Amino acid sequence: MLSFVKSLSRSQKRNIMLAVDSMLVPLALLLALSLHSSGGQSILSMMLAYLPVLPVFLVISGALSVLLGVSTIQLNAYESAAIGLTGAYSVALVLVSVLLTTAAQIPVTVATHIVFGTSFFIFSVISRAVLLQIVLAIYRRSAVRCRVLIYGAGTTGTQLVSALRNHEKIEPVAFVDDSRALHGLVVARLPVYSPVRIAEIAAEKQIDRVLLALPSLSLPKQAQISRRLQKMGFEVQALPSFAQLIGEEALVDKLTDVEPKLFLNRDEVSSVTGAGGIESYEGKTILISGAGGSIGSELCRQVLQCHPAKMVLFELSEVALYKVDMELRQIAEDIEVEIVPVLGTVTDTLQVRRILTKHNIQVVLHAAAYKHVPLVETNPLTGLTNNVLGTQTLATEAATAGVERFILISSDKAVRPSNVMGASKRLAEFVVRDLATRVPFGEGPIYTMVRFGNVLGSSGSVVPLFQEQLRRGGPITVTHRDVSRYFMTAQEAVHLVLRAGAMAKGGEIYVLDMGKPVPIERLARQVIESAGYTVRDANYPEGDIEIEFTGLRPGEKMTEELSLTGNMVGTGHRKIFSADEAALSEIEIASALRSLRAALAASDEQAAKDVAMRWVEGYSLAVREQFENAPKFNPMS
Repeated sequence: MLSFVKSLSRSQKRNIMLAVDSMLVPLALLLALSLHSSGGQSILSMMLAYLPVLPVFLVISGALSVLLGVSTIQLNAYESAAIGLTGAYSVALVLVSVLLTTAAQIPVTVATHIVFGTSFFIFSVISRAVLLQIVLAIYRRSAVRCRVLIYGAGTTGTQLVSALRNHEKIEPVAFVDDSRALHGLVVARLPVYSPVRIAEIAAEKQIDRVLLALPSLSLPKQAQISRRLQKMGFEVQALPSFAQLIGEEALVDKLTDVEPKLFLNRDEVSSVTGAGGIESYEGKTILISGAGGSIGSELCRQVLQCHPAKMVLFELSEVALYKVDMELRQIAEDIEVEIVPVLGTVTDTLQVRRILTKHNIQVVLHAAAYKHVPLVETNPLTGLTNNVLGTQTLATEAATAGVERFILISSDKAVRPSNVMGASKRLAEFVVRDLATRVPFGEGPIYTMVRFGNVLGSSGSVVPLFQEQLRRGGPITVTHRDVSRYFMTAQEAVHLVLRAGAMAKGGEIYVLDMGKPVPIERLARQVIESAGYTVRDANYPEGDIEIEFTGLRPGEKMTEELSLTGNMVGTGHRKIFSADEAALSEIEIASALRSLRAALAASDEQAAKDVAMRWVEGYSLAVREQFENAPKFNPMS
């Protein structure tokens, strides 16, 4: 039966409605004549008198139905406007009846005509309501309907039920609502239950989906409810998007991210590269390693403003290289800068040598490094190979190829590190500084290092993580209540890196002034409040988002430092300082690298860590303190 209904064309459906109306005309006429006659004989005689004009009346009624569009109105769209159109159609039929009976001199009273029109109108409306229920019954029996539970029995919920009453695929079954005053009541002909009974109601009424009709509730709270219901095994969708009610679209939040620089709590350093040092990059052939990363890609953008002759983008990740290459090519066409994307790794000596020689590289900006502390901590061999030996390979080959400047992007985590990532960056600094002391001035690259802290908005940094947790409705996780970090934006960090690289004479460790360290808990609160929500804590239990403290991760410090000694000398730029720190000798560096290579060749993680602990200041002490302060295993707990 369902296949027959679906196979009907629009013209066939119109003809069916015309036939229905054609049958209702004589039925309404019979009722009107019977109410204004005194006996059965009179009804028969009046019908016989009316019979000559009836065919003409039916033809005209059909033409009027098509003209007014009454027969083309869809059953599921038959509402107030359509009912009004049916009323106009009924009035038109009354006028036609009056004209025909007058022309044929049939004795019919005005009251009979009025009763005819009223009867036809009522019959027409009822017939369409009955036909709609018949069609819906066919769909219900022939197709699987989605039985939904509506969370929220307020105005939006009741309007939603009204909209779904005649839907062929969705059947509202019941409400749940947090308001105790509504529990046990019947709203919009559906019972209202407490949310604590959702599992019981779902089993009893065979619920397929839960619809959140709570548009006034904050998005994080909607997300919290949605996540709780999904854990119970329900499919959850939410208003106001009606596309979500009949499709497969998941709960969508409409949070917009705030620019990371708004969380600096200080003025951002101007990132106009042309303010000084541009001559060190203008017209040069520049290689940027790690070009697809957060810092690497920003280096590419700002170096491009210096109008180099050629930029070689050296990147391990194919996706990251593709993205930065596509972005830069659109800009480079206007300023005639050649862009060369190279897919590879800085640990490959032959490839590095070939690239430096083939493209006559004059400046190397080395940003390629594994920087995520927890990941490097669990993959120490990979982290040390890339960060230490990769730097040694690229820096050594740069001297052989006649590179003019080599700038290493370092990290504040290299200062008294408590993790493998920080130790690897400190060893990389030792390698570059050793080369700087061994290359005579003017006969090789000017080697320099630039050290700074966390970059707001970079991949894996806290602000994007907090914003993603906010989208999911929280909680926002902070490792420790007292943990703090230095922050810069990628734009200002790269601007200062380029300025420092331009002013370098060789062997300097430049440290960027990052202002005061920012407490991470305060940063989390700023992210929550900047999105228009409130923090849920002991003082405000009705808040939107909770901050959860998870404990320090392996290798993580409470605070970071920018210098080992604290002795920093000013430079020509107020935000750039030079750190006065001891370095390893050439023999010590050679011994460290030899031991590290042996540990890596043997795939011995502990031996590799031991190398770092021996040569990196403070690393062994920091690791020991972490071990001593870690919670001890209690067999009785």
